[in-house]
Amino acid sequence: MELHSEFIAEMRAMLKEEYPDFAACMHQSHLRGIRINTLKFRAEDTGLLNLPIRKCPFSDVGYYLDSNETGIGNSPWHHAGAIYSQEPSAMSAVTVLDPQPGDKILDMCAAPGGKTTQIAAALEGKGLLWSNEYIRKRAQILLSNVERMGIRNCVVSNAHPDAIAQKLKGFFNRVLVDAPCSGEGMFRRDERAVEEWSPEHSAACAVRQSAILDSAAECLCDGGILVYSTCTFSFCENEDTVAAFLDRHPDFILEPCRVPFGRDGFDRSEKYDLTLTRRVFPMDGGEGHFVARFKKLGDSHNTGVVCMKSKHTDDEKRAAELFTDCFHAIPYGPVIRIGENCFILPELMPDVGGLGILRGGVLLGEIKKKRIEPSHALFMAAQADECSALVSLQPDSADLAAFLHGEEISVDESLKGYAAVACRNTVTGFGKCSYGRLKNRYPKGLRNV
Repeated sequence: MELHSEFIAEMRAMLKEEYPDFAACMHQSHLRGIRINTLKFRAEDTGLLNLPIRKCPFSDVGYYLDSNETGIGNSPWHHAGAIYSQEPSAMSAVTVLDPQPGDKILDMCAAPGGKTTQIAAALEGKGLLWSNEYIRKRAQILLSNVERMGIRNCVVSNAHPDAIAQKLKGFFNRVLVDAPCSGEGMFRRDERAVEEWSPEHSAACAVRQSAILDSAAECLCDGGILVYSTCTFSFCENEDTVAAFLDRHPDFILEPCRVPFGRDGFDRSEKYDLTLTRRVFPMDGGEGHFVARFKKLGDSHNTGVVCMKSKHTDDEKRAAELFTDCFHAIPYGPVIRIGENCFILPELMPDVGGLGILRGGVLLGEIKKKRIEPSHALFMAAQADECSALVSLQPDSADLAAFLHGEEISVDESLKGYAAVACRNTVTGFGKCSYGRLKNRYPKGLRNV
């Protein structure tokens, strides 16, 4: 990897006597990690994963993964949503955000979903998570990861930040802006980031980041928390962007990040203590990240945004029948119908339009002949003990491998109708049972090849 001379000069000036350590790290293999999804898997059961991992400092459920480990995307635990592959220091922003069950949280630049799924686990199914991605193709990837991780209380949208600020002004009590950036912290793992880098690109990113932050500020209620993060080292995209935001928004203050990892930000301002921000360099155990935490002054208040309600009694009745068939008990909110599909909405989902919503809550299923055909997403959002019928398979079993390949598998002849399929006790899909066979309903686009 050949670094740009301008980048080298900037890092020499920034790091001074530490630059040789940084340069040595940049010629080493990049760090890999996984995070446990506590919505579907117990953090204390990591031994069951049978993976070469060790704890990382950026999250209570984050781990370094052996760089020689391959095929994580084909692992049954990945399919089941028990784990999420994530660069270790990328977990730092949500740790600083510190989501609490019951919060209403906006993840403004959410794709591909690492930070969104980390927030969702911390919410424990309570409150509301709104995950937005402006680029449509990336928003679809985000939605896929939200489904895989079994998140029930999430809205996925494909909207411009200004549109969200207009419709949901003051609605959220925590907002995360993991902004698009020049990606200097990805140089070790993405050659394209090196090729695309230039001082002009970094400056252009800073302009875009400031605009996104201004929109995010509008979405936050008084007393709320805003976290800004990047995966780059540039002053103009990090400390200088923070100082400029505070200049434009005197109703915000900078708070300490209160985390043990990384190091203080650089003192770049006479007006603000920018050392309260947090930086992670490769020498600190991560690829590279920057995090700042703001608080909006004032007392928290409700915005009066109306939440959505069920609109069709018949659809509620069909949903109840499906739940009776497939589950012992599973909490769900209002049911709405869009076309031939029914959705279980989060309880706190606001009743707003024009925001390019790809998914609100969980896709319940498709209406066919006055009944609802259940969806893969519905079963992925269920716990094993909530399912009326469960086929639990070992991670290394031939039957589970066959199921993830899209094949029919043998089951107990007593099983009739829909049944969840689990990797041990973590649901990874479903099928329909009859005469000792389970007809596979695992989506074709997700199957191992």
